[in-house]
Amino acid sequence: MSRFFAGGSDSDDSSSDEDLYGSGSESGSDFSQDDQDGGDNEDDMSDDSMFADDSDDSDDDSDDDDMGGKGASYFLKSSTVADSDDEEDTGKKTVLSAKDKLLAELANCSKLIDNGKRINDWVLIQGEFDKLNKAMERFTKQRHGLPPKVYVQCIVELEEFLTEQQEDKAAIKKMNASNSRAFNTVKQRVRKNNKEYEVAIAKFKSGEDEEEEEEEEDNKPKPKAKDEFVLTAPSQASNEEFTTVGKAGKALVSPSDMFKTLKAVLEGRGKKNTDREDQVRQLENLLPSASTVYQKISVYTMLVSTRLDLSSASAALAPENWLKVVGDLNDLLSILEANIDTFHVIETAPEIEDIEKGPVAREDGVKLIPGSVASLVERVDDEFTKALQFMDPHTTEYVDRLRDETKLYQTLLRVQMYIEHVSDEKDTLGLARILVRRVDHLYFKPNNVINMTEQIAWAGVKGNSKATPRPTEKDLASSTYPTTLISNMCSVLYKQSNTVFRTKAMLAHVYHYALNDEYYKARDMFLMSHLQSSIASAEPQLQVLFNRTLVQLGLCAFRNGLIAEAQQSLQEVCSSPRLKELLGQGLAKYAQAGVVDKQRVLPFHTHINLELLECVFLCSSLLMEVPFMAAHNTSIDAKKKVISKLFRRMLDYHERQVFCGPPENTRDHIMQAAKALQRGDWEAARDLVCAIKIWSLLPNPEAIKAMLTDKLQIEGLRTYLFTYWNHYSTLSLSTLADMFQLPVKDVAAIVAKMIAQEELSGSLDQKTNSVVFTQAVQQTKLQQLAVALSDKVIQLAERNERLVAGGYQFDKMTQPQKRKTQRAR
Repeated sequence: MSRFFAGGSDSDDSSSDEDLYGSGSESGSDFSQDDQDGGDNEDDMSDDSMFADDSDDSDDDSDDDDMGGKGASYFLKSSTVADSDDEEDTGKKTVLSAKDKLLAELANCSKLIDNGKRINDWVLIQGEFDKLNKAMERFTKQRHGLPPKVYVQCIVELEEFLTEQQEDKAAIKKMNASNSRAFNTVKQRVRKNNKEYEVAIAKFKSGEDEEEEEEEEDNKPKPKAKDEFVLTAPSQASNEEFTTVGKAGKALVSPSDMFKTLKAVLEGRGKKNTDREDQVRQLENLLPSASTVYQKISVYTMLVSTRLDLSSASAALAPENWLKVVGDLNDLLSILEANIDTFHVIETAPEIEDIEKGPVAREDGVKLIPGSVASLVERVDDEFTKALQFMDPHTTEYVDRLRDETKLYQTLLRVQMYIEHVSDEKDTLGLARILVRRVDHLYFKPNNVINMTEQIAWAGVKGNSKATPRPTEKDLASSTYPTTLISNMCSVLYKQSNTVFRTKAMLAHVYHYALNDEYYKARDMFLMSHLQSSIASAEPQLQVLFNRTLVQLGLCAFRNGLIAEAQQSLQEVCSSPRLKELLGQGLAKYAQAGVVDKQRVLPFHTHINLELLECVFLCSSLLMEVPFMAAHNTSIDAKKKVISKLFRRMLDYHERQVFCGPPENTRDHIMQAAKALQRGDWEAARDLVCAIKIWSLLPNPEAIKAMLTDKLQIEGLRTYLFTYWNHYSTLSLSTLADMFQLPVKDVAAIVAKMIAQEELSGSLDQKTNSVVFTQAVQQTKLQQLAVALSDKVIQLAERNERLVAGGYQFDKMTQPQKRKTQRAR
């Protein structure tokens, strides 16, 4: 038999049982004893009344006395220890109701606050004030009416005491650190708390008696325990739950109670010790009771925000909760789309005066509700990104979670269409916020993936968009549609006054062009933006995007065979020891990473392959550095003239090795290829470079290998001429063509270019089809050092002449040095 139906011997016992059930402090033995007593008393009860008469009370009391230890446990008796004298006289227990207990707790906190004021102990006041407010929150949740007089009196007197203390500056200065902090905390909390009870405080100060209403509520007949808890019929949602209902069987959630719950949830958000899951359950229970469109919009808006509060800074929202948030947000969008002519949720809406009645309609019949759908979907997007950041990318869970991106992208599209409909044409900020999110999800993806994403997103959306019209089947089959789509979205962002939006759009646009091998478009747009001059002062996320765009521009140049441009673009980023950090793909080696630093790391599926990046950079440096080293080999400044310090350092380390085994990684392949190219053995260099397996990650790898073969033939020819030209007087072009497997015309063009740029001393003889080298006078190393010394002596002599003349030709930075020289004289 359920404990809710256990009979009692009298009304006092019933109310006592009701209080015990509400407090939840009874034990299993007490329940069995109550059931036993109830079973004994049911036969004595009459059919006309639920409770026994007074004569039965005396019998039950005597039975309890005879049974001895079978009464209530010690812990249940402890609540009535204070009234032990009365119990001896009357023989009955005094059981307080839930409301009386809360009033007693409020009075106790008020008394302790008064004690703290007497001894000027603000730490005690702060603690008791927090307890007072928590008790008041429970009082409000149980819907006991207006705030009690004891609470209002306490906060009014505390505010007056604070005002008096603030005037006593000397006493404040004498406070210790903890007392002073507590004083300031209480001052701020009292000021904020009393604003919520301005009406009650005004009535208290005016002398109106509020106790009459409370007495009327106390004098009302209390509902009987058996009427309060009724087992309702099982529903489809839950077959084993109890529902608190009235006599008519209807839910007790009225519109006023609904908005009180919403207000209580709103006030509890952001506070410590708030049970967020309980708030979510409360809002979920309100959904079936929401009958009007305004109520549904209010509940869904609060529910989405509260679900998002379940996450923390160091942990992402659970996948099941995230899917519930997306579902609730889509339900909210469905309601807004169905009532788009009557309700608009916008940020610029005026504040609603009467929350229960709702907003007042405009002249066109539209009611404005303050809120931001864009902010909600932005938070959902951030939670999705955070989940990917904190997840191991090498697991199947990451791939499964990545599939949810299409649902998020579809929600972004729906929000964009809603904002376009309800917002003013001049106010494009909300639209720009959504377009930035869409660009972030698309700019790094290949064209076929973008087409598939757009197709899935538009399939579940009705209507059309102004900024990004619905694509046709022909558009989705075209390879140019993604470029057109990103250009349309970026053109809207370029018109924004927000610098971050414009910069993000520009970099994403350039990145997409570079990804599609449109190098010259990407380069021109990148240079015209002049971002390189101001990116140092930008946000870290923008700096990461700038570095990613620069790297992608270098990869695009490499795929197009522009080796010099590729090496120049990749030089600065790839030479840094913080490569992962610069690209947002990792953290600093020895730095202590905080939560904010971890959130700057991009999700794994957006990363650029670092091994491929290193391979491209080293191959570009190989084709640039080896001929340059051969051309300046005889110069005394050969070590100072460097194109890539990183490549030169690796090559020097490789040359110092006593024994070099077969290549094991990408770096070994390229270093051995460089040594072969220095000897003019371009075939060995080609075999080593083409044997690198990382080329398979690039689109059309065979074309890349063919391009590298051509470049190695040309640079091998140049290196051979730079190294061995002084050993020849004439050299046949056909011989060079056979050595490097190049057409004679190409060899002649290469040699002619070298002679024109004064890299090679000689001339072309068209009759013999050969190159004639001019044996110029070569300076020895001693002669080169003597020439360098004479140049430095000339500079020193000119400087001394200026000093003798008074040094007026020097700027202000050289004046201290001039005074030192004069004092030395």
